[in-house]
Amino acid sequence: MPHEIDRLIEIMQTLRNPEDGCEWDKAQTFKTIAPYTIEEAYEVADAIERCDMADLRGELGDLLFQVVFHSRMAEEAGHFSFAEVAASISQKMEARHPHIFGDEGGIMEDGRWEDLKAAERAEAGASSAMDGVAGALPALMRAQKLQKRAARQGFDWPDAEGPTAKVLEEIEELKEATGEHVVEEAGDFLFAAVNLVRAYGIDAEEALRAANSKFERRFRAMEDLAAGDFQERDLDSQEELWQQVKRAEAKNL
Repeated sequence: MPHEIDRLIEIMQTLRNPEDGCEWDKAQTFKTIAPYTIEEAYEVADAIERCDMADLRGELGDLLFQVVFHSRMAEEAGHFSFAEVAASISQKMEARHPHIFGDEGGIMEDGRWEDLKAAERAEAGASSAMDGVAGALPALMRAQKLQKRAARQGFDWPDAEGPTAKVLEEIEELKEATGEHVVEEAGDFLFAAVNLVRAYGIDAEEALRAANSKFERRFRAMEDLAAGDFQERDLDSQEELWQQVKRAEAKNL
């Protein structure tokens, strides 16, 4: 295993060689590579969703290459190396599992993981419970993380009734909004919807991903039933196709 890691690091060094490296790789920066890093992470998630282990192996390799790429650029600038990246995460994982690597013993109690992370943020100089929630996260995921941070500070409803009422309130405010306030109210509604989903113990990102997949599957099935004339049909006819697809799925459950 160490040999293959060393090989990958050497490949990256060769690609970034100022004299005879690859022109594209040499021209890259942290900012230009970041979108590829995000894309590769999503492709890993997609391979997992499809249960394609062969593809997952390849996508994990692509994601690992992104880590090596960033590490190489950092080393060139005198910041840190790949070895230091690996050492950093090893140290972090040991610190976050004191019941395994420390003297605590037993099992990780509920909330202990977040307590350890909060302690790390405080040690790093965090002044707010909101510190450390990355701004580049997908908006749905970030909303959920912000809400969880607030909940750990006691700012949360005790049950689903509060967030349910808030969603209904936001729907009414969206209906009444005009001009530039429509976007703001739409955002408030989505944020409230995430909070309601969270109240049921459901991961909002995972739930919406599943809903997206279901909608795409059903829409494709409607197109197949329409045999090429889906767009020409009126809404009532399209809705009938939708109901046919739902009934067919129910029979196969």
